[in-house]
Amino acid sequence: MTIADLKRGQRGIIKTFENDNVPLKLLEMGCLPGNEVELVQIAPFKDPLYLNINGSHLAIRRDTAMQIEIEVVK
Repeated sequence: MTIADLKRGQRGIIKTFENDNVPLKLLEMGCLPGNEVELVQIAPFKDPLYLNINGSHLAIRRDTAMQIEIEVVK
């Protein structure tokens, strides 16, 4: 499962990245394996996704979210 598969309000723990092309800016903002991510909102036309990662709010494109694998927290 990836961040792009989350539904609004769902949370997950970042496990791995599909490839090494994840933007450095995301890594600097806390998008690292082991950190918790929550899908806060989805913009119209389903892109971008608005996330809360360890208290930081950021928006990422759907294609980038599809590269970040997570484990859902219940």
